[in-house]
Amino acid sequence: MEGEKGKVLVIDDNEDILFALNLLLKPLVEDIRVTKNPEQIDRFYELLHPDVVLLDMNFKRDTISGEEGFEWLEHILHRDPQAVVILMTAYADADKAVRALKSGATDFITKPWNNAKLLATLSSGIKLSRERHRSRLLEQRMEVAASPFGATTTPAIIGESPVMQRVLQTVAQVAPTDANVLILGENGTGKDVIARQLCALSKRSAKPFVSIDLGSVPEQLFESELFGYEKGAFTDARKSKAGRMETASSGTLFLDEIGNLPLPLQAKLLAALERREISRLGSTQVTPIDVRLLCATNADIHAEVADGRFREDLLYRINTIELTIPPLRERGEDIILLAEHFLRIYTKKYGKAAMSLGRDARQRLMKHTWPGNVRELMHAVERAVLLSKGTTLCAQDFILQEATRRNAQMQTLNLERLEQEAIERAMLIAGGNVSRAAELLGITRFALYRKLSK
Repeated sequence: MEGEKGKVLVIDDNEDILFALNLLLKPLVEDIRVTKNPEQIDRFYELLHPDVVLLDMNFKRDTISGEEGFEWLEHILHRDPQAVVILMTAYADADKAVRALKSGATDFITKPWNNAKLLATLSSGIKLSRERHRSRLLEQRMEVAASPFGATTTPAIIGESPVMQRVLQTVAQVAPTDANVLILGENGTGKDVIARQLCALSKRSAKPFVSIDLGSVPEQLFESELFGYEKGAFTDARKSKAGRMETASSGTLFLDEIGNLPLPLQAKLLAALERREISRLGSTQVTPIDVRLLCATNADIHAEVADGRFREDLLYRINTIELTIPPLRERGEDIILLAEHFLRIYTKKYGKAAMSLGRDARQRLMKHTWPGNVRELMHAVERAVLLSKGTTLCAQDFILQEATRRNAQMQTLNLERLEQEAIERAMLIAGGNVSRAAELLGITRFALYRKLSK
């Protein structure tokens, strides 16, 4: 089977058919799951996110009409209008094939199948699915980038608290410029949302918004991912590919979790930013880049610099403006605004009746410390919507990890106490000499000064 490997879901009530298809396709596709029960479609969709669904047309009611297949086809397309579904039946006729295509099926095959024809049909389906996926991503990117977020549109960021209003005022001031922005904040506070809003309000809003999570890129793939490569640059380089910096040129480049970037890679990134040009791996040709740089991290980046784990010159390059996103626990009534926002989203997503927050639920949400911030709140509301049987959510509907938060706080306090004791001992041994104490502790003198002042 030529082309991209994809994920395939097979639904057929005949176990012999499932066994044969699994045996045939498993070596040729990225992943395959099979089930004889069409009631499991939603569960497998969540588990697999298939590129192609092979769907039998007859299950419990009869063996020849195919009506169940059309009903399940409608169910799949309602869930995912761009789904690629190939219908299968042993009782084929021209009318049924025409109806299948008119109903939204991508193709129609008969059993017993010809292996070569089946593989060709499946390969075309995977290719179509990936093309639809890429097109959808591009449309979403351009939609976000082109949105003016004007007074007549719903704001991308929900927040009426004074701390969030100050953040949004700064965003509005900084966004139209080309200044590099470093976005700081805990996990789950919405740093990526702020980055997208900065892009949407900028002069580059109609240009590409390209993001990359630097903390998740293996060191050996960093250069090829960021700078691109030419065909033959390494073993698997079968064709040339532009890197993220080149793709983002004329637009916005968002480097997420930059605080996790290893020191050797920091030097390579800094060189590219300073020269404003890159060379693909395997090429001597220099390509100019013109990007507006946005970065984000949940690390204490200044402490990382003081401890020698992050380059000071790179920090100066990326933080023309620093923007700190407050944790959710400091945002007051924004917690309820966000909870109601997510409540509307998830009741619609799961086809539930309109829901509201009871008084005790509101109180519990306001008292929680939200170590996972907005992301934790979003997941908590989703779980509550799924599990609740009523239309008014109460405190018991929300599963919140209070104990986990307290344990983390106690661990932090213990670490701080140990660090304080180590510094006191080092200073005592060094007779008050800061340089000597820093050497004993294995940190820079500047880092020790900072810790002493703290």
